[in-house]
Amino acid sequence: MNSSLAQAVLAGDRLALARLLSRVENDTAEGRAALDELFPLTGRAHLIGVTGAPGTGKSSLVNQLAVFFRQQGQKVAIIAVDPSSPFTGGAVLGDRVRMKDLQGDAGVFIRSMASRGSLGGLATATAQMAQVFDAAGFEIVIIETVGAGQSEVDIARLAHTTLVVEAPGLGDDIQAIKAGILEIADILVINKADRPGVESTERALKSMLELAHPVQRIFLHHGQMMTLAGEEPTAGLWIPPICKTVAPDGSGLPELVQAIEKHADYLRQSGDWIRRDRARLEAEFDLLLQETLVAQFRAHLTESRLQSAIASIHSRQASPREVLAKLLEEMPR
Repeated sequence: MNSSLAQAVLAGDRLALARLLSRVENDTAEGRAALDELFPLTGRAHLIGVTGAPGTGKSSLVNQLAVFFRQQGQKVAIIAVDPSSPFTGGAVLGDRVRMKDLQGDAGVFIRSMASRGSLGGLATATAQMAQVFDAAGFEIVIIETVGAGQSEVDIARLAHTTLVVEAPGLGDDIQAIKAGILEIADILVINKADRPGVESTERALKSMLELAHPVQRIFLHHGQMMTLAGEEPTAGLWIPPICKTVAPDGSGLPELVQAIEKHADYLRQSGDWIRRDRARLEAEFDLLLQETLVAQFRAHLTESRLQSAIASIHSRQASPREVLAKLLEEMPR
């Protein structure tokens, strides 16, 4: 069954693709098996992250980007990560409503998913869903993330190119750098550039860029800026350009797409494309390792023993580290 599902996706069956994405998001055995089968066919798509504060018009901008890429003949997948309700776990999933221009286009697939409380606005399954789209032949995969502030830096672990979207008139212009988002931007976008205050926003971003460089960001791994062991940072330096757009009428879109393509060329020529891919896969492996080890640990631990251990922490009879060490000693070898 797994093989037939994966093969149907490769054959262009949109219903099979939707089913597989649901299985991946729900972390089913069938979804994991299909992912393993499709993995050798990944690594070709350009992953574009779009992030920024609420109200900057991210969804409208993603809609116009997808239309532009489709006009160039490229297949586009969109993963829209919506915030989950802390009470029900559900999400609004309203991005499809706003992306009416893409409805009925067989070369576009929009998938909304809930963040399910994941830090960084990205659900754990987002990277795996991007791999499915990659294997299915989508050249462009756009990941629009929850506008959640500083934790949005997690998008840099996944995307090749990260767009940070700002807009005039949203309050303190310095808030962007306070949120820590500016550090992960490959391209800065001032959307709603027809509004008053766009010049002030642009000046603020330019001054922030002058402060941020010439420190070169290679990639993020566990939230840290680093290179892989034995590898040197690239000699070239990418300075994030500032693009001004008005999403509803498409103003500035050609210049933005040109900047995205220029950044992709830079990544390939400098070797950062490969470095970012490796860092992303290492981060995914580390996460899977943690989840697997925790699951194995809990499988050998009865609920009563766990509650007893927690009670000893609550009563200050032993520190969390001491309790963990004792539980590990009780694990079967």
